[in-house]
Order: sequence, then structure tokens, then C-alpha cells
Amino acid sequence: MTGPTQASFTTESHAEIREAAEALYGRHPDWVTFYREVLGRNGLIRRVYPTLESLEEFKQTGAYQQIQQMLTQLRKKAAPPADEEEVTRVITVRLPKSLHEGLQAEAHQHQISMNKLCISKLLQLIDHEMVPGGE
Repeated sequence: MTGPTQASFTTESHAEIREAAEALYGRHPDWVTFYREVLGRNGLIRRVYPTLESLEEFKQTGAYQQIQQMLTQLRKKAAPPADEEEVTRVITVRLPKSLHEGLQAEAHQHQISMNKLCISKLLQLIDHEMVPGGE
């Protein structure tokens, strides 16, 4: 007797991940905790889908879209409390003046800070065809 097919394993894994994310979401965590536990480097999704290929495939599913929607809802709450496990880090990004001005205008249109806009953009799915050298 053979084991489950890859397709059935994948479908089952998607459902298990979505259910675990929904359970955590139901406990009303701050968005940083939700991200760390579900989407983070050592989070549930990356433990189940450790390869880039499997992760990219999962990101195309409805389960992933639902998890992104949960994260978005949690980000609408107030800023998360200080957390010893999740310190704030700073990155410096060099970008052309025109791109910076475009981001400023977009943040202004949405009536949000540049920081919030950039975090929102960083949390989005990346189309590897749109990233130079990202084959």
C-alpha cells in the first residue's frame, strides 16, 4: 500500500495551516506575534514548506490569502506592545529620490505613515518574475 499522494498531502497541509492560523487569530494576538508564529522565519508555514518551491506554491493558495487577510485585520489594531522576544530592527534602504517621493505620495493618499506603508509592501507576495535576478 502506498502513502498519500503529494496532492492530498498538500491539500491536507493547507487546511491544517489555515486551522492553526485561525486558532491563533481567535486568541486576538498582536500582528507581530501572529506573523512570527505563522509566517515568520521559524513559523508554521516555513516549517511545513521549507523549500522555496514549496513555499511559493503555498503562497498561491486560498489558505495563504486567508492568512494574509487575518494579518491585515490584526494590523488595523493599535501598535503591538513592547515584546522582549521581538525587538524592533531598523534597515536602511537606498532608493532614488523619485521612488521615495512616490512612496511619500502614496502614504499621504492612504493617510498612513511611510513606515506603515513600507511594512505593508514588505508583507506582500513577491512575483519572482518582477525581481531582477530572482529566477
